[in-house]
Amino acid sequence: MSVAVVVGGPSAEANVSRTSGRAVADALTSAGHRSALLELDGDLPRALSAGVFDVVFPVTHGPLGEDGCLQGLLEVMDLRYVGSDVLASALAASKPVAKVLFRAVGLPVAADMVVRAGDDSLRAAREARRELGGALVVKPACGGSAIATSRIDADAADDELASAIRRALEVDDAAIVEPFVRGREVTCGVLEEPDGNASALPPTLIEAQGADWYDFTSRYGSGKSRHYCPAPFEPDLIQRIQDAAVGAHRALGCRDLSRADFVVGDGGEVTLLEVNTLPGMTSTSLFPEAAAARGVSFVELCSRLVERARSRKPRRIPAPLPMP
Repeated sequence: MSVAVVVGGPSAEANVSRTSGRAVADALTSAGHRSALLELDGDLPRALSAGVFDVVFPVTHGPLGEDGCLQGLLEVMDLRYVGSDVLASALAASKPVAKVLFRAVGLPVAADMVVRAGDDSLRAAREARRELGGALVVKPACGGSAIATSRIDADAADDELASAIRRALEVDDAAIVEPFVRGREVTCGVLEEPDGNASALPPTLIEAQGADWYDFTSRYGSGKSRHYCPAPFEPDLIQRIQDAAVGAHRALGCRDLSRADFVVGDGGEVTLLEVNTLPGMTSTSLFPEAAAARGVSFVELCSRLVERARSRKPRRIPAPLPMP
């Protein structure tokens, strides 16, 4: 197949995306496909039209690439693509909206408060402390890769919390504030089988080395984190994590693949944080690592995803009704 691998875009995560995209393109070449790297910009529609591609593989993160905008363009152009459709992508990209759906199906999520651009940040900080407690986490409502995410200790001043809210609002129109849940950071991928059945991959335990939590440096700096996959947990805990990951995938209506992030408390309490519809895709990223633990190599994973996208039935186009 001829595959367009779309990367970059106007996002703070653009370089992460480009790194993943190069790895995906190399893997597709190894699998016998033809691939081309295309940038998510104003020239993308022309490049997609000129390339005559069988499948588009979005390897994009953040605004326009992961929130349904790119997916909408591909729908308009009637191109088959890897990953979730417009609605699921948009739902997952908004942490506050996703959590509404997670709560509706009984998935374990933390309480939260949303602060919007234009709100008084100090007033919001004081309200968050009253409603959510002293130790808090602040992050952009639609961001990823821990960019502009802050962890605020219980003894920190309200001004420090207000500053964290303002930092998050510099990269998004809304910030989400949640209680800091102490525990181990865990992620769990979901990969759909050829028959469409969503199957959880082995969970991964993450130990940050670059900081005392899994921040941007720990995620992407060489040697700044350790991954243990499968996670060294009891079978019951592994099953609960996997069930929650599949439940979140289905609640949002995700397609092909997703990766859910969790905090697991010392007593085994599982808290679902968010779902990524387009997880990082270098050969050492969390999702491909978990697929490899299942026995699916990176080359096989990338090829399998484009084959699944190519086999999807074309979108039904109804005949226009005549005007009365």
